[in-house]
Amino acid sequence: MSKYVLTILDTTGIQSYIFNSNRLRENIGASYLVEWSTKYLVEEKLAELGVPKDRQNEPIESSGLIAELIYAAGGNATILFRSIDDAKEFTKKLSRQILLEAPGLNIVAARSEFDWEEDSLYEKVKYLQKEELEKQKRARIPSVPLLGLGVTAFCKSTQLPAVKTSAGYFEGEETEHYLISRETEAKLKATSPQYKQLANRDLREKFEDVLKDTDYEFPYRLDRLGRSSGKSSYYAVVHADGNSMGNRFKEFGKSSQDNRDYINRMRKLSKSVNEAGKNAVKKVIQVLINSLENGELKEKISIKNDFLPFRPLVYGGDDITFVCDGRLGLELAAIFLQEFQKQEVADGKLLTACAGVCIVKSHYPFARAYQLSEALCSNAKKFVREQNQEFSAIDWHIAASGLLGSIGEIRQREYQVKQGDLTMRPLFIEGENTQDISDNKWCNWSNFTKVIQTFNNHEIWKGRHNKIIALREKLREGKEATKEFRKAYKIDNLPHIEGGDGGVLQEEGWTEGRCGYFDAIEAMEFYFPLNKVGEK
Repeated sequence: MSKYVLTILDTTGIQSYIFNSNRLRENIGASYLVEWSTKYLVEEKLAELGVPKDRQNEPIESSGLIAELIYAAGGNATILFRSIDDAKEFTKKLSRQILLEAPGLNIVAARSEFDWEEDSLYEKVKYLQKEELEKQKRARIPSVPLLGLGVTAFCKSTQLPAVKTSAGYFEGEETEHYLISRETEAKLKATSPQYKQLANRDLREKFEDVLKDTDYEFPYRLDRLGRSSGKSSYYAVVHADGNSMGNRFKEFGKSSQDNRDYINRMRKLSKSVNEAGKNAVKKVIQVLINSLENGELKEKISIKNDFLPFRPLVYGGDDITFVCDGRLGLELAAIFLQEFQKQEVADGKLLTACAGVCIVKSHYPFARAYQLSEALCSNAKKFVREQNQEFSAIDWHIAASGLLGSIGEIRQREYQVKQGDLTMRPLFIEGENTQDISDNKWCNWSNFTKVIQTFNNHEIWKGRHNKIIALREKLREGKEATKEFRKAYKIDNLPHIEGGDGGVLQEEGWTEGRCGYFDAIEAMEFYFPLNKVGEK
């Protein structure tokens, strides 16, 4: 028998589900529940139907089992079943448990009969993803239950009817109790010590090879990210996403010789991309531990109870989100991108990504900060597409106060002056395997960091904060004002920028309508170089 049933599961509104709360522990719990629902629970339900976990990847055409798991992770899963009844029973069991244990997480399923001998699995998967799943998402009628009566109390995070308070989930911590819904309760259970701290345990296991022989732990509160009382109370949200990964999966699958080759290719590429994301995060953790052990970071960052000033929220694959102390956001994002593009993946092509970094004050709403980091990542991706070349890029925004409007509106309002654009971002991230970009090649991470280091360490600038602030204001006024500033302070040239227009940047601060120094001055308090050698 060669006729099977192809089933694809997908989650809708993942970003909203994970990041709609301003409480970090709820974001952590939500992220864990997404992976639990679409990976661990999928494997568990297949096992209940008679497909042992250690045999779920065996070829369905020869194993004698009722199903073969092609792929499961990152909010979606693809499975082959022997019959429509098996597929329906699996979906029923899975969706029921998700409703009970991960309320608020929405799963859609699409399935189609599939002839192993006659049909192309690549084409069938493409059809289900493009047509049926999208149709399901559009046609899905959201549940509209009676949310409450006039006397109902509401959850502070989801605005759904509250079922209890947060009391009892984190005993011994000095934290205010608040009303929670069933959705929030499920997220808190995933992080609570009273419920086995599943999210932290899962995260620790994934990065155990980096954390072993240390006492460091991942924090689950923003105030444990290293903020220094009276000095710096900022945190950074970093969102990174691989470039053109959807097309790469399609192209790699399209060139498969047959259906079995297609399955093998998808598994290899998925596994290698997932490992690439984890390896890049491991590099970030290694660098952090290195700098802490050497003492250089502890002088700047307040470490409490061995909590790292860093917490991955979404990790593995090409979609990564983490939070950290605000002074580390730019450096850690760059380290992640540089390490990510060193990784080798199954299709043999260069791996690149873009990152958006939003740095905000400690009490700024986390959900809004994440939205901004996502928008900044999209801005960097647009920059990459415009250059029509393969490279990684980074964009960021530092909010010393509140944020009003979109990134485009903020840039237009705060960074456009008569002379042109005060920013040089997004920036090209150099790497061992990346090619140079022909246009604006001076707008790169290396130049940006070298300018900051010159302002911090060169005898002309070191300790002269007022002089640097004066330069910032003259840069706003344009080229002539900048040249007058140099003459007044008897400065031959501004810090060197490699690839600048024949020294014009060093003389005037501007070239081709863009300023080469404003970004560096603004970011001086939010960039701290870390020790990348001598890893543990």
